[in-house]
Amino acid sequence: MSKLAQRQKIRFRIRKKVIGTAAKPRLSVFRSNADIYCQLIDDVNGVTLASSSSREADIAAQKVVKIEKAKLAGQAIAKKAASLSITTCVFDRGGNLYHGRIKAVAEGAREGGLQF
Repeated sequence: MSKLAQRQKIRFRIRKKVIGTAAKPRLSVFRSNADIYCQLIDDVNGVTLASSSSREADIAAQKVVKIEKAKLAGQAIAKKAASLSITTCVFDRGGNLYHGRIKAVAEGAREGGLQF
């Protein structure tokens, strides 16, 4: 089984258990080789409430390593959540291991005030 297929199986296993609502959305993280993307998703209504990525102008302009950009993206999503008066969420690591950039997003979001 390929690495991608294994990750997909893990993603589906996580998604069976992790469901976001309007009051407690799902913080979904997608990691590409170059960038990282996060979304607050309400699965009940099927809408994205807020999104953030390392490609946003203020984050991309900073010349720091990818882990630092991931942390900044986490802080940005927490700020957007606070403006929508969202304080709690459930974390969806997207089949990736909880370390490196995925962990940095989670830490950045927690520093920004999100609880999960």
